[in-house]
Amino acid sequence: MISVAKRNRIKDKMFEYWGIVSTLIGIVLLLFFMSDIFMLGISRIDTAFFNNAPSTLKPETSGIYPALMGTISILLLTASIAIPIGIGAGLYLEEYSKKNWLSSLLEINISNLAGVPSIIYGLLGLEIFVRVMGLGKSVLSGALTLSLLVLPIVIVATREAIKAVPGSIKQAAYALGATKWQTIWTQVLPSSIGGILTGVILALSRAIGETAPLIVVGAAAYIYDAPDGPLSEYTVIPMQIYTWMPDARESMKVNAAAGIIVLLAITLVMNGVAVYFRNKWQKKVKW
Repeated sequence: MISVAKRNRIKDKMFEYWGIVSTLIGIVLLLFFMSDIFMLGISRIDTAFFNNAPSTLKPETSGIYPALMGTISILLLTASIAIPIGIGAGLYLEEYSKKNWLSSLLEINISNLAGVPSIIYGLLGLEIFVRVMGLGKSVLSGALTLSLLVLPIVIVATREAIKAVPGSIKQAAYALGATKWQTIWTQVLPSSIGGILTGVILALSRAIGETAPLIVVGAAAYIYDAPDGPLSEYTVIPMQIYTWMPDARESMKVNAAAGIIVLLAITLVMNGVAVYFRNKWQKKVKW
């Protein structure tokens, strides 16, 4: 008769093998679907592709420079808006707000907002930022719209990271005479910064691939200059890919495939950075 301990070890091994097989299946499927795109577009990845503007007349020399600069501008502006507001809101909800029905309702709504379709944020941005505030089809209106999209993710990630900090650390700080803010600044935030950064980077990784809300708020299909300010017109890499895809010319499909490779590379790098910060934080913080 098999002992309980041996039965548990067998179950652990089965679960481990099941996880490995599932991971390998996911990787194989990703490589299968990406192989055609990679083989089609990799030949187009060169310095000219990154330095040239898009062209409908000479697609073989077309590039993504305005879209790349627009993506970077949107990403930086979105981060500068969403990160301080999201972390501040998460910090307030977790450390300062009273635990009552109002805070519970607010928490539920914030969690639900993380699952709202991105097109809804686009419609909201169109009405508020483009029309009411008069920002027009600018980088700022696009960044504000994406900030609304990622704010719930940043808030939830901040709260979960702060919750993971043991209460004994805060109690020890209070016992030594520290104020609430001193405890948060010197103990809570340093202990939770890895989890917060992971959530922030994953939120920005989602924002960088969004197309629907930016189409609604007026991202240009073709633009030949990089944005030179927050009120400039812009386009982004997903929008440029979307514009190239329907074109029947083979060279345009090659450009679209190359754009997909660039966008995927940026997303993988950002997710890799998030994993790095998470692992570094887990090794550094020992409770």
